[in-house]
Amino acid sequence: MDESGVDATVFAEEALLGLLLPFWQVVIGAVVLVVLVLSVGRLARRGKSRMTTALLVTAAAIAGFAVIGVLLEG
Repeated sequence: MDESGVDATVFAEEALLGLLLPFWQVVIGAVVLVVLVLSVGRLARRGKSRMTTALLVTAAAIAGFAVIGVLLEG
């Protein structure tokens, strides 16, 4: 049987996306890191009380996401 055709094109597209995927993950991670650093700097300039509130909200969000992840895992 002939192996060329539509299926061969799909495999080529998947291989190309497989090569590009790590690059896009690095780009997205770098953008998130830059935004995080800028927002933490701005928050730190606003004062101690805002920083404490932000840390508590962040800790609650992390705990919430962890609980949701555990519950949806099984």
